[in-house]
Amino acid sequence: MKAMIIEEYGETSEFVESVIPNPEIKDGHVMIRIAASSVNTVDTMIRKMGRELPISPALPAILGMDFAGTVEAVGDGVEGYSIGDKVYGCAGGLGELQGTLSEYIVADSDLISHKPKNLSMLEAAAIPLVGITAYEGLTRAGIKEGQNVLVHGGSGGVGHIALQIAMQFGAQVFSTGGGERQMALIESLGATPINYKEESVEEYVSKYTGGNGFDVVFDSVGGLNLLNSFNAAALNGQVATTVSMCELDLSVAHFKGLSIHVVFMLIPMLHNHGRKHHSEILTKLADIAGSDHLKPVLDETEFLLTEATQAHHRLESGKAMGKVVLNHL
Repeated sequence: MKAMIIEEYGETSEFVESVIPNPEIKDGHVMIRIAASSVNTVDTMIRKMGRELPISPALPAILGMDFAGTVEAVGDGVEGYSIGDKVYGCAGGLGELQGTLSEYIVADSDLISHKPKNLSMLEAAAIPLVGITAYEGLTRAGIKEGQNVLVHGGSGGVGHIALQIAMQFGAQVFSTGGGERQMALIESLGATPINYKEESVEEYVSKYTGGNGFDVVFDSVGGLNLLNSFNAAALNGQVATTVSMCELDLSVAHFKGLSIHVVFMLIPMLHNHGRKHHSEILTKLADIAGSDHLKPVLDETEFLLTEATQAHHRLESGKAMGKVVLNHL
């Protein structure tokens, strides 16, 4: 099969087109011909940082985590999938798991689900990692109908999915952005946009919650922005974050009695722990998408599989709006 291989890690590393043997089917897995994949920030981090990250695969490696495609073989012990089924998932590209920058992948059936029927392969491939992350964070924070929910970074990959899921739960959703394009995207998705460059946390908390704070804050920016999340949250509120590798003063969180939820959705793949839960979330996301309440935003620039290096650079440039996707067909 054709695959884009990374032969060395580093800032200037590039993918090389190669022909390698097809993967072999095994128990509990399905072989999928990949139609599309997408690029996530963690993919670019692995390419640049390599073995500095404990999740990075040994070289030479096939990176890429998200995909959508068609089942071509079914291993023993697999239920619910047949040859010809259209599926999507997040199932490789780290540790010992082969990635998705290839023609085929043999994926654990617990890490995939049937593709949303009303979405294209490119759209479906844009969802898994960010969708699972957003759904897990919001549900762990106990989101429910009628709550005021703030999503930091609502025009980003995780954020634009999180605000759609939050609205599906019946929440009143607000989201921060930093420019006209970001604000326009957030508004087009149905949330109330907040320009964090023009309004302070205190100002928008007062404006939209009467000073009470938001019941749930989903922070896809993280780092020092977590302090803004703590200040924006209501007493006994919930804060979910996807980026918490930092040192912070938790005093505000303490005195407000906040619950903090750290989402690291790669745990099931890395440790073979709770993988079935990912399949269950993907099934729920497909249902939400099928009812027209979830649609990923794709960047205007589409790439071919052989353009994996350019796709990584596009995401790293900060110019992409929505998910960067690759067409494998």
